[in-house]
Order: sequence, then C-alpha cells, then structure tokens
Amino acid sequence: MLNIGCHLSTSKGFKHMGEEALSLGANTFQFFTRNPRGSKAKKMDEKDASALMALVQEHQFAPLLGHAPYTLNACASDPHIREFAHMVIKDDLANMEYLPNNLYTFHPGNHVGQGVETGIELIGQLLNQALRPEQTTLVLLEIMSGKGSEVGTSFEEINQILQRVNLIEKMGVCLDTCHIYSAGYDIVNDLDGVLTQFDEIVGLDKLKAIHLNDSLNPHGSRKDRHAKIGQGTIGMEAITNIINHPRLRHLPFYLETPNELPGYAEEIKLLKAAFHG
Repeated sequence: MLNIGCHLSTSKGFKHMGEEALSLGANTFQFFTRNPRGSKAKKMDEKDASALMALVQEHQFAPLLGHAPYTLNACASDPHIREFAHMVIKDDLANMEYLPNNLYTFHPGNHVGQGVETGIELIGQLLNQALRPEQTTLVLLEIMSGKGSEVGTSFEEINQILQRVNLIEKMGVCLDTCHIYSAGYDIVNDLDGVLTQFDEIVGLDKLKAIHLNDSLNPHGSRKDRHAKIGQGTIGMEAITNIINHPRLRHLPFYLETPNELPGYAEEIKLLKAAFHG
C-alpha cells in the first residue's frame, strides 16, 4: 500500500484534518505546528488530539508529520533568534506528545555568514538542549536545496549534525525530492546511486519520511521552487520510480505541491495508480 498524504491546515482542528485526509484518498498528512511565518502556536486541545489518534488507529494511517515554522533558525548568528528556535522546538515537541509516536521535521537553518561548520555545531547544540529521552516523537532534519547560506544541503552536512546529537535514537531524516534534485543529487538519472550514497554517508535506516514534490527549476539549480507532480523537471517517470523503489516504497510520502485540496486529491489518485502494489 502507498503511504501518501499532503499538507493540511490545522484551522478546523486535528480530527477534521484526519477526516479531510480520508476524503482526499490519503492515509497520512503533514501540518504546521504553528503559524509558518510567525511564532504563536494554538493551545493544544487534548480531546481533539485524542479523537484524531482514534481515527488514525481505526484507519491504519502512516505516521503523521508535524512541520516547524519557517521562521525557526537553529544556527542564526543572533543569540536571540537561536533562543527563539529553542523555545519553538521545545514547545512543539511537548505538543507533539498529544499525538504520540509521530514525526516532526524542521529546516536546519541558515548560518548567515558564520560558516557551515559553525552552523552545524549550533544545530547540534540546540538539539541536545531540546530532545528528551522520554519523548515518543522522532525529530527529522530536512535536506535543503542549497540557496543562500542554508545548512543541511548535502548528505555529509546532515550526517555531521546527527553525529553531534546525544539522543541519536530520537533523530531521523526527511528527504525532499525537489530539494535534493536542486542541491545536485540526480534522482532522475541515478536514483540507485543517490540512495547508495545516502546509505553510505547517513544510513537509510535514518530516512523516515519523503516530501514528494516535482521541481520548477533544473538539476543543481540550488533553488527551492516546488512544482506539481509530473509537471516539473523531475517528471512523472522519475517520481514513479521513487515511490516504487524497494528501498523507499515503505516510507510515508507527503505532498507539498502548489495545490488546493482538489489538486491534492488528483495527485494522490495519480500516484496510487502509478504504485505497483
């Protein structure tokens, strides 16, 4: 079975998101833990969260994925911005425990002139402050496209962050198809080679989720512009190979394509048809 979902709004509550996912033909979904461009998170509704978890169990959903806000920068040069990042991650992870045994991903951040090594060190420090042995949530580093001073745009950088984390068992990786293609990994012509490289450097056991997106820009462009499935430079053939690859097909896939709900429903239908179940 293809584990597929899309990004849904939390505006009407958790249980509504689960019902919305089912109406789209999905069996998982991603959501922002708070305003993606801001700082405030809604107070958790324990009853609503429990209702969602009952629905998830009933319909055998794949893991849900909480996404941190874009404003989070774990390796900023300004200590106040880093402190904000720590507050957000700590608060988000506390809230995620209302939805136990799921996933949480964040963009590693921008070193803003400090250099990649300093950025990696700061991200590791923040994670060591925020992670707790008792948490059930797995925290995922998202691989980035390489624009500006982004950290985490190569498998080596992701591995270097992970190696600095004490509670490594609480960590994993989220691979975004648009990001890594833009970062220079040729998943169109050499998917096997890319996955072998990932396995040798990071370990495929650490890969826990995939953001499934086509790319508006070409291979190696280092630009983060998502396109609808089959309508970008990655293309439908390569995306079909990704969802069917024996080393990937068991993972949950989350669409972040430029769509409204009807568009997501069409993409989910398209991908299910392309999946060799």
